[in-house]
Amino acid sequence: RFAVSVGYWKDPYIQYFVRQAKERKAPEINRGKLACYYARVHGVSYLIKAFLKKTDCNCQIVNLGAGMDTLFWRLKDENLLPRKYFEVDFPMIVARKIHNIKSKPPLSKPIMESHSGDSLLIDSHSLDSSRYSIVGADLRFSSDLEEKLKKHNLDIHLPTLLVAECVLVYMTPQQSANLLKWAASTFPVAMFINYEQVNMTDRFGQIMIENLQRRQCNLAGVEICRSLDSQRERLLLNGWETARAIDMMKVYSFLPQADVKRIEGLEFLDEKELFEQLMQHYCICWASKDSSNL
Repeated sequence: RFAVSVGYWKDPYIQYFVRQAKERKAPEINRGKLACYYARVHGVSYLIKAFLKKTDCNCQIVNLGAGMDTLFWRLKDENLLPRKYFEVDFPMIVARKIHNIKSKPPLSKPIMESHSGDSLLIDSHSLDSSRYSIVGADLRFSSDLEEKLKKHNLDIHLPTLLVAECVLVYMTPQQSANLLKWAASTFPVAMFINYEQVNMTDRFGQIMIENLQRRQCNLAGVEICRSLDSQRERLLLNGWETARAIDMMKVYSFLPQADVKRIEGLEFLDEKELFEQLMQHYCICWASKDSSNL
């Protein structure tokens, strides 16, 4: 929310979900983290749009652990909505998001505009329209997840993109393996995008873990975040045909350089080394399964 307000990228919808933070962090943390968010938003978005274009939007997206994400609204603005867009998160998070949607016309109107057919279903823990659904479920139990998604008209025969941003790391390796296996075995044509920590066994990674533990935040799946290879291996061992992983420094170098120059001018950063270390400790991984050779 802060990054958007400063001008790192445009998101007219986040203001309806998240209040503007009053405090301002130390500049090097601020600038480094904001640039990391910038690379994450653009990197993930690039892969999502590539999938939508390959399928001519004749596909579905399942956003796992979506939180207050605004991607549905942004895709609608760009005429890039898939046939159906699903979000999954804990029932408590889902209830908060649905409350915001119901009480804010700029959020509810686009859902109504894209809806067709029977009346829109909405209760405290789920929302189901013809193009957008929010489901309250625990991702650690894939049978429950599948049942709830199918109730909201998940079509396993449609090309499917699953997105998880900082989600799998909060599960045990076995739980995330089960989720990845379920996805790979359920959809004949699918892609999985995972954004998460990497290189967590070095000193910088250990400090990150200690800082999170001090805030009672336990990374149950951090052992998979050892390296880009361990991230790739997890995907390949759980049924995905191809898998790639790159750190965020690499992503940053691939972004349109004119825009990178623009954001680097927003705030002064002399702690380049800290910024680079932070970027080397996050990565984007993507895997695919493609029975129809898209």
